[in-house]
Amino acid sequence: MGTVTAMEPPEIVPRSQTPPYRQIADWLRKGIEAGRWQPDEPLPSENDLIGMFGVARDTARRAVQYLQDEGLVVIEPRRGVYLKRPEG
Repeated sequence: MGTVTAMEPPEIVPRSQTPPYRQIADWLRKGIEAGRWQPDEPLPSENDLIGMFGVARDTARRAVQYLQDEGLVVIEPRRGVYLKRPEG
């Protein structure tokens, strides 16, 4: 398996029609699709997302929750956010 280059987080566009939590979720999804994270490997924490994007905790939490609702990640309390293992 080849190495995956680091993904620079984009600047959040506050007045975009896409809310900030969706902009973060879209960035995380692109990283997942590119193979940046593997199943059982932690994704950036809420604190990481807050520092990377300069957003409020609620915004970071909503981004992760959005991906959980899509079935892409699993949130494990006090452990972190992980890419969901493929079924089967």
